[in-house]
This record gives sequence, structure tokens and C-alpha cells, in this order.
Amino acid sequence: MAAPDAGTPRLHLRGRMNAEKMITRYVARALQRAQYRLLEDGTFTATVRGLRGVIGTGATLEACRGDLTEVIEEWVLVRVARGLSIPALDGATIRVRRAS
Repeated sequence: MAAPDAGTPRLHLRGRMNAEKMITRYVARALQRAQYRLLEDGTFTATVRGLRGVIGTGATLEACRGDLTEVIEEWVLVRVARGLSIPALDGATIRVRRAS
């Protein structure tokens, strides 16, 4: 496997926690902060305090939570790919740094 190009964003791993565990922990913390609303049409929507632009929807509360989970994961990965910071959530952090 080729080494990352200089300037390529990547996850900064703290201790022995791998990227998958780090993201799983972050998503769990985000879901704990989620705020759900029942809409007039009977569907649900959810947002997460502190994660701008993260919105989940679904026909049921369970479907909404599933959609929100996917949106959070994708939001994190897009931010990593673009080298953008990711806000800490109740002790869960993901640090992005440029490869050297």
C-alpha cells in the first residue's frame, strides 16, 4: 500500500483506539445528544446539538435514528476527507491531521 501524499487528511489515533472504534464511540455520543421531532405528516426528524447540518429523517422513530446514524458517520468521514475539525462530544473526540 502506498504512503499517503503529504497534506492528505487522516485520523489522528489516540492510544490504541483504532479509527472504527473512535467513530463508533463518537456516533454513540452524538446519538445521545439527538433531538427528535414528530412532524405533522407523522414522520420524524432528528438533529444533533453541536453538529451543524446533521439531520436524519424517517417514517418511524427507529428509521429516523437509523438514518441519523448514517448521516453522522458520513458527516465525520467527509470532514476527515476535507481536513476539517470535528467538534468533541462529551469526551468523544476525533482529531484530523495532515499526513507528513
